Amino acid sequence: MGIVGLLFLGSLIAVVCGHVARANIRRSNGQLKGDGLALGGLVLGYLGLLSWLVMVMILSTEGSLVYR
Repeated sequence: MGIVGLLFLGSLIAVVCGHVARANIRRSNGQLKGDGLALGGLVLGYLGLLSWLVMVMILSTEGSLVYR
């Protein structure tokens, strides 16, 4: 879902699933693997959310950037 993070919903799902996966991996006492993949999904998810925030900020100030 982190790769599909271009869609806002994909970024949210990546963050939630990444946190759930890392918690499950930590609780498994070494029986589950994939902490790196979960961390990668978290990073991509948070980057996707950050890019959406920046885009919203840019679009919301677009009208005030016009010089007269």
